[in-house]
Amino acid sequence: MYLFIFTLLVALYMYMSQKKIYESQQNEIKDLNSKILTLQEDLEFVRYENQDLNYFTFRGNDNAMTYYENQGYDPKNIETLVTEQIYAQNTESEGNPLIPYKGIESTMKINKLRFLNHRWVLADFTDGRYWGELIIQYDLDENKNLTLNTVESVLYPF
Repeated sequence: MYLFIFTLLVALYMYMSQKKIYESQQNEIKDLNSKILTLQEDLEFVRYENQDLNYFTFRGNDNAMTYYENQGYDPKNIETLVTEQIYAQNTESEGNPLIPYKGIESTMKINKLRFLNHRWVLADFTDGRYWGELIIQYDLDENKNLTLNTVESVLYPF
């Protein structure tokens, strides 16, 4: 008889213990599922924002890519060619000639580029203390001669 009561108490204890574990696991699963839904919504939002931000980039603009493909160029090579030529001008002793400002601390150099389309590049420049941005127009003729012209620039006040 005592064995029966002891077995019944152990079974009751195990049942209650397993029930609490099961309920806590179910609550945790619900919490994790709600987090998954939230993260999926956030991911969808980020994808939309990324697509929107890439609209004004060379690689995100199908018309710009098609422009050079129709001329027989590889658009990825065009971006590399323009980037290398712009950065190569940073080594000139008077500073980069595309920047219409003279550096005060040192020579003005272009730090960062963002291709907007098949004609324009947005560039960030600085001399270490003063900084600004400029828009560069680039043209590539049939002989692969690259022409760079500064369209507009701004130097931020210190």
